[in-house]
Amino acid sequence: MHIKNLRTPALIVDMDIFEKNVAIMKEFIEGTTMKLRPHYKTHKCTTIAHMQIAAGAKGISCAKLGEAEDLADAGIEDILIANQVIERNKVARVAHLANCCYLTVCVDNTQNIADLEAAASFENSTIHCLVEYDIGMKRCGVGTHEEFYALAKQITDCPHLVFEGVQAYAGNLAHEVDYNTRKAESEKVEVRLRKLISYMENKGLPIKEVSGVSTGTVNLRPENTVYTEAQPGSYLFMDSSYNRLKLNFENSLFVLATIISANENVISTDAGMKTVSVDQEMPVIHNCTSPLRMSEEHSTVSTENFTGVVGDRVKIIPGHCCTAVNLHDYIYLTRKGKVIDKLPITSRGKSY
Repeated sequence: MHIKNLRTPALIVDMDIFEKNVAIMKEFIEGTTMKLRPHYKTHKCTTIAHMQIAAGAKGISCAKLGEAEDLADAGIEDILIANQVIERNKVARVAHLANCCYLTVCVDNTQNIADLEAAASFENSTIHCLVEYDIGMKRCGVGTHEEFYALAKQITDCPHLVFEGVQAYAGNLAHEVDYNTRKAESEKVEVRLRKLISYMENKGLPIKEVSGVSTGTVNLRPENTVYTEAQPGSYLFMDSSYNRLKLNFENSLFVLATIISANENVISTDAGMKTVSVDQEMPVIHNCTSPLRMSEEHSTVSTENFTGVVGDRVKIIPGHCCTAVNLHDYIYLTRKGKVIDKLPITSRGKSY
């Protein structure tokens, strides 16, 4: 079926570009000491997660426990929940899930560690832990070497927990447009983490894994980077926000829309904020530089910047690919304008 026959709005992926993006990321990773642990939040689709594993990823990162459960149910064997799971009913689920896969979680407080140990003891499972270290995101994590060591020591004293290393995600740099600033700040992160590693080694608790790195910073990591794992997600699809950084990756994800009205001033499509995300940058029509004006069910563009007639199909680049995916039930894989598969977005809405 040709994409012109799809009901719109529809979420589509150009597989030729998708595969090119996968190959570019593989080249970046192979030139460093890192292994790829891509982030599931971008596509929320277990089939695509398996594609990433088949292309060489060591495992998958995700944001939520519900996502991790979907991944394990689909046979993914190495999963990192790159977040804190602190509610006790969820901690119990973590402990159970740890018997189903190699499971790692992030921690940054003592009570959470105690709760994880108690739950894992009950389940007789092993939970691997990364202590989160705040390297500029100012969201989660501890800020000093002493705090980091105290949590790591508590983990090593727990029979059912394993201290794996550090979660160090510099999300504050991911969308930094100025290349020189992004590069300089990334280098500062390397220095800070090397100091932490040295401190921990002197304390007798060596760090095995340093996990983090985004789509916007992966190409800035030196060959001997301190990071052992990279967690990029958006590189697969890209969006109008990441396009500002002029990275090597190309847009493969689009919301296919139909022009439903056209006059001498404005062209309107049937894709609005309920199907195209706007939380980082405004969406744009492919090959049109003017941002769309968005409402619930419509998007509009001035005829000074784009031309088309009623019934034409247009490809809209979302402002943020990760949140755009979460608005849809299915994603259509396409090649040269034809649909080659329809995949359910397994973990749509799994925000718990």
